[in-house]
Amino acid sequence: MYDELTEQDIAKMKEEIEYRKLVVRKNALEAVKEARAHGDLSENFEYHAAKKDKNQNESRIRYLERMIKTAKVVSAQSNEDEVGLNNRVEVFFEEDEETEVFTLVTTVRGNSLKGRISIESPLGKALFGRKAGERVKVDVNENYSYYVQIKSILKQVNDEEIAIRKF
Repeated sequence: MYDELTEQDIAKMKEEIEYRKLVVRKNALEAVKEARAHGDLSENFEYHAAKKDKNQNESRIRYLERMIKTAKVVSAQSNEDEVGLNNRVEVFFEEDEETEVFTLVTTVRGNSLKGRISIESPLGKALFGRKAGERVKVDVNENYSYYVQIKSILKQVNDEEIAIRKF
């Protein structure tokens, strides 16, 4: 896997694991026990559904533990004038002549519908560590690439958004 995660991402994942082990697992075991008491297991839908829920929870726990174990820990800190994690970046797409705003995040927090792009995505890789005003080539694959210009970088400093540079 080797996902790039911050210490904050790992802490959230550990919280979820703890919750799943202490709360969800207990409830799932109770549901299986209760459904088993209803009789014939071969025709007992509740039993099969409870077992499925229990197994999905255990699978999620294993998945999170494996992600933590194989993660590459990255720092959320970046230079004042560079694009870093959790920074909002205003980007001008030259092909479309459109401007969009994205927040760079780690893979587990990526959600393009909410404007959060992973630093492991082609656009995220191209923007990460660059400065406002730079023209950047985004390599999508070996046959296609495009250029964007970083218009501004907005950083969070003590719960305040600060524009580093605007072009």
